[in-house]
Amino acid sequence: MDRLPPPEQHELLPAPQPIEALPSGIILKKKSKIGKILLWGGLGIFIVLLSVSVASWLWYQAQLAPVDASATADKVKVTIEPNTSPNQIATLLEEENLIRNARAFSLYTRFSGTQNLLQAGSYRLSPSESVEQIVEHLTKGNIDTFDITFLPGATLAENREVLIEAGYSATEVDAALNKTYDLALFNEKPAPNDLEGYIYGETYRLGSDATVEDILGSAFAEFNKVITDNDLEAKYAAQGLSLFEGITLASIIQRESVGGDEAQIAQVFYKRLAEGMELGSDVTYQYIADKTGVPRDTNLDSPYNTRRYAGLPPGPISAPGLASLLAVGSPAEGDYLYFLSGDDDITYFARNYAGHEANILAHCRIKCSII
Repeated sequence: MDRLPPPEQHELLPAPQPIEALPSGIILKKKSKIGKILLWGGLGIFIVLLSVSVASWLWYQAQLAPVDASATADKVKVTIEPNTSPNQIATLLEEENLIRNARAFSLYTRFSGTQNLLQAGSYRLSPSESVEQIVEHLTKGNIDTFDITFLPGATLAENREVLIEAGYSATEVDAALNKTYDLALFNEKPAPNDLEGYIYGETYRLGSDATVEDILGSAFAEFNKVITDNDLEAKYAAQGLSLFEGITLASIIQRESVGGDEAQIAQVFYKRLAEGMELGSDVTYQYIADKTGVPRDTNLDSPYNTRRYAGLPPGPISAPGLASLLAVGSPAEGDYLYFLSGDDDITYFARNYAGHEANILAHCRIKCSII
């Protein structure tokens, strides 16, 4: 252990002095202003980059959502030709309003490893589908099918809308409807007549690559099968009608009947034809008024107005269903000359005009006042 100097030597030692003239004897270095700036600047840049990243991610996720989740019934036919690039596919889908953003679609296919798996083919896609669902379609190839339904009693104009709603353009639908079809079904159809009455009411399942002509071909084939299976051409001939005339009468019965009364209505019309009377069917003048865009009028001057002109109209007014087609071939027994559909949707028949007037007063206050 070191020894302290003797007391007499204390006065010879120098008095302790503060370091750097500070009472504590310690130097406190001031922080650099440049360091603070760099620190806060770096933190700011980090926050900005983080915000941009979060915003970009949220934008990306939003673009993958369906264009319209509620449009589940809407289908758009999309054909992707061979050698179409992924970016071109994305652009096509955006143009068809099936995806929100082509760039986001391309990013998704890149991130999911499906960019080079997209296949050419025909698809029926919906704006209610997400990008993930659409990509799943496109990576499976041309395997989509769809159903299209034409209703019995529908007019050609109504069936035209069905085809357009199925995803076909008005141009291609009109081209198909105006085309001449060389089928036995049309042998007796006058050349100027359109396809009114010939699109048989049924549900058809087809591939996504089906054209409008393919769909119509299925409807014509089904109609021809119904005619052949039920020997309708021969049955119509036995009633004095050609196939075209039988289809025309069936189309009127289809619009007049409420279901289950077709054969008796056919009996009324046959009796009127036999006696040289007008058919007196309101649905015929209503049809031609609607088709030509003029007001409905019981005095409308048209051969379709069977209130004014005797015999059958120039052609069908709707697509007849099976019951109406069969009724023309096998009408019910009876000698009724009048009928009406009551406000209760029951058909009332009468043998003379007095009975018909009584039925109007008793059962047809509302319907019989409608032109």
